[in-house]
Amino acid sequence: MRILKEGIPFILLSLLVSVILVTVSFFIPRNINIICFAVGALSFIFALFCVLFFRDPKITITCEEGVILSPCNGTVMEIAEDNGMQVIRIFLSVFDVHLQRSPVSGTITNVVHKDGKFLAAWNPRAHIENEQNIFTIQGDGANTKDNVYIVQQIAGLVARRCVSWVKAGDNIKAGDKIGMIKFSSQVDLHLPKTAVIAIKPGDKVKAGITIAAKK
Repeated sequence: MRILKEGIPFILLSLLVSVILVTVSFFIPRNINIICFAVGALSFIFALFCVLFFRDPKITITCEEGVILSPCNGTVMEIAEDNGMQVIRIFLSVFDVHLQRSPVSGTITNVVHKDGKFLAAWNPRAHIENEQNIFTIQGDGANTKDNVYIVQQIAGLVARRCVSWVKAGDNIKAGDKIGMIKFSSQVDLHLPKTAVIAIKPGDKVKAGITIAAKK
């Protein structure tokens, strides 16, 4: 299983702290060594958690004509409308794979970072006020507003950083990796009003695999 490079510092630091504290616990007075050993054990557990969180599993991208793929792993929270587009809001728990993928093939026309708050994902203003990255994608084919898609990374209560791996002008294929959010978070997929949504609130989705909608 591959690990995203963003997770390596967390994993190595946690393992280092664990090894140091557990080792030291064997050479200090008993009333203190229990605390050192316990903290060392917790640090090791956190390292294992980071391995889980920053995993990059191998997947088979869904390749079908006219489909729009889920940009992330998680649970559909809501389907709404915003600024003339349909929006699928997806919650990512700390146990979900946290990298994001492009829902369609096309060209990245804009990547915007917005500083903000760290409200919980279930807060109705999280998608407005929280820190976020906004990817605008012009789909292959017609150069019209009905062929524009937006993936919105939204930091959450625990998530504190949105990471982008692409830039304006990049050509991408459906399912290509475009970024990740560190720890629990939310991703919104904005679709043209002509798209036919194929999922509903409560559904579990997987990035690059689940068909979120059809063009």
